Amino acid sequence: MTKLSRKLLTFGILAGAVVSVSACSAKGAEYVAGTPVKVGLICLHDTLSTYDKNFIDAMNAAVSELGASKVDGQAIIKTGVGENNEAYKAARDLVKQGCNVIFADSFGHEEFMLKAAKKYPNVQFCHATGTQAKVAGVANYHNAFASIYEGRYLAGYAAGLKLGEMLVANQLTANNFDANGNVKLGYVGAYPYAEVVSGYTSWYLGVKAAVGAAANLVMNVTFTKSWYDPDAEKTSAKSLIDGGAAIVSQHADSMGAPGECEERGVPNVSYNLALHEQCPNTYLAYSKIDWAPYYKNVINSVFAGKSTFEGEVNNNYTGTLASGSVIYDVVNPAHKVLCEQVKEQLMNGSRKVFDCANFTVDGQHLTSYKADVDDFGDFQPETEVIKQANGITFFDESALRSAPYFDIKIDGINQLNS
Repeated sequence: MTKLSRKLLTFGILAGAVVSVSACSAKGAEYVAGTPVKVGLICLHDTLSTYDKNFIDAMNAAVSELGASKVDGQAIIKTGVGENNEAYKAARDLVKQGCNVIFADSFGHEEFMLKAAKKYPNVQFCHATGTQAKVAGVANYHNAFASIYEGRYLAGYAAGLKLGEMLVANQLTANNFDANGNVKLGYVGAYPYAEVVSGYTSWYLGVKAAVGAAANLVMNVTFTKSWYDPDAEKTSAKSLIDGGAAIVSQHADSMGAPGECEERGVPNVSYNLALHEQCPNTYLAYSKIDWAPYYKNVINSVFAGKSTFEGEVNNNYTGTLASGSVIYDVVNPAHKVLCEQVKEQLMNGSRKVFDCANFTVDGQHLTSYKADVDDFGDFQPETEVIKQANGITFFDESALRSAPYFDIKIDGINQLNS
């Protein structure tokens, strides 16, 4: 008898639980429908990163809500897993621990999650922010994201309402205006990827929608070239404030930018975390993806013996405002009421975030645009994404793939260090 045969006929104790060594087989553990699902989660950082904390908190909430009848113990959570072969090793270890579903939270994990999915076809691999599930042809590999651009738009709308009040109260200084009289906004971004471009553009359009004709706006964006770098995020916020930004928002994962705003007395909009306590004098609003609805969807589907999940199209899932996957918070109660009205319009389709009538590119309104929706790694735009509905011509974000593909540089937004 070979060592492998002996191994498959024995039992081992892994991570404090007794698991059949069939979990170590070449295909991963075969799941029996109706039995508790064993779940793993791979995170780029730990709870010090607001981004990763958001995934971890949602996982713990989902597991608690589903209970022991559907989930085998607590989720096994691996933190500090780099966007390199360590991600594959982490996935392989979770397979060996008997996980039936493995989630990963960072864009750079995709190559390694896809590699693991090919090796372990009995295990479902679900990767957030990725782009390749649609074209990979791997049945047990899935991508997920949410229409967070709608949440950012709503948080931007709240910021615009605050900016309108600041204009009426003459609270802006000369430094807050450019040479053409435009009010300056600031945004701390991680990378110049479509995910970040989609996010800061939707936030900017939300601010513009609330301010209306009261002021023309320009926004400067700086990139830290990291998802989590507190010092770089603080430095970026400082440079934007020094440059005259009246309000600052971010797509970055630490307290660096909001902390600088609080120190300088500049209103700020955060991401993934409400900052009522940390920034009591400057915090306006935030938005985030609540991953718990997706986690529960996947676990319930696997429990029912399904290998595709409710709401998936081409192995892609996009959470929405309606599904509870997109969350936002507004400090000012009066502003919250107005934002809720806008939220209803977004949900019923009478308002679109990327309404082409509300932005220009090189002075022109878009009537056609092809995006790189089918990610074959060639970076070639192949899919028409300008659509029409309810009399609105708009960029149809995250409808053809869960991960954002809005990568347009619109007028009024300046990338300072792309």
